[in-house]
Order: sequence, then structure tokens, then C-alpha cells
Amino acid sequence: MKIAVIGTTGFVGTNITNELINRKHSVTGISRNVKTVDNPNLITVSADVTEVNKLAEILKGSDIVVSAFNAGWENPNMYDDYLAGSKAIHEAVKLAGAKRYIVIGGAGSLYVAEGVQAVDTPEVPEEFRAGAKASRDYLNILKNETDLDWAFFCPPFEMHPHVKTGRTGKYRIGTDFPVFNDEKISMLSVEDLAVVIADEIENQKHSKQQFTAAY
Repeated sequence: MKIAVIGTTGFVGTNITNELINRKHSVTGISRNVKTVDNPNLITVSADVTEVNKLAEILKGSDIVVSAFNAGWENPNMYDDYLAGSKAIHEAVKLAGAKRYIVIGGAGSLYVAEGVQAVDTPEVPEEFRAGAKASRDYLNILKNETDLDWAFFCPPFEMHPHVKTGRTGKYRIGTDFPVFNDEKISMLSVEDLAVVIADEIENQKHSKQQFTAAY
């Protein structure tokens, strides 16, 4: 299977790329700054995601595109840049004729009560609110997409470098609501997030919907 990973050098993208090549998939890793690697299952390509036609050319021939695009949490223009980049990737995926599109979004679009999304609660730190809103708003755009077979993955509330469980290969799946453990914590390591995405690629279970996972 030929898979393109956008944002291949980022925190999430790196782990997804590694999981896929370890499973012997053919991966094209795309980011603004990449390095040549000595691995027969990985080709790296430098690209600006806002250059739609160039990105579409790179994506041609890919069965699946995984977008781990992030406009930068410390970017003062995070909201606009994330939406612009996501819309450009969306357009490029369609131009390239990819069969499936998986977006790594944010936890903000998960519901914490009926009709209440996490992004609209005081619990979201202000420094993350713009990015969380951008991710939620892009999901709303995706919901109107009828041609692409898309899925939108929402990481759990705790999915950061301090979650040190490593790769366990174990997780539980949810859709619109977060998955909590017995301690009422929604948590997953980035390595197991990569397992979730690779499993979804190999055993498609979510189509035109958001989903999440945690321990």
C-alpha cells in the first residue's frame, strides 16, 4: 500500500511514519524540511502544503494520505494558518485522486456533554484554544465532503511527550466522546496513536466520521 504522510517530521507524523515503514508499507514522507533517509520503504519530499498543485503532484499514486499537519502551537496566526493549510491539503488530495484521507485533528471537537464540545469549555488552556478551534472548524468543513473517503482522528486529552508508556499496541476506540480509563483520564502515547492510525489504514473501520482512542 502506498501511503503519503504530511507533516512527517513532526511529533505525531514521525511516529506514524515509523510505524508504517516498520509494517513494510511504502511511505512518502512530506514536510517543509526533510532529510534523505536510507530506508527502501520511505521516500522523503520537501513541500509547502499551501502550494496545492505541487503537493497534488507529490501525492499522485498514493492510496491513502495521512495529514499530521500542524501550523505550530506558538504561531500567533495559528487559527488562520491551520485552516489555510488544511484546506490546501484537502484540495491537493482530491486533485491527486487519492482513495482515502485521514486527518490527525485535535481533541477539541470531542463532546464532553450532549451538545458541548471540549474546545468550548474553560478546561482548554488559552494557548491551545486557537488551534483547537481551527481543528474543530476544519472538521465541520470535512463533514460536507461527499467525494473523499475521509476520517478525522481526535487524540485523547493527554497525548504529549510526558506520556511515557511507549508502544503497547493496546487501546480502546471511541467516536464523538472521549475514552476514559478507570481513573477518568483520557490518555495515549504518541507511539500507540501511530498504532491506531496504522490499524485504521489496514482495517478501515471509520468512514466520513471522527474517531478517537485512549487506554
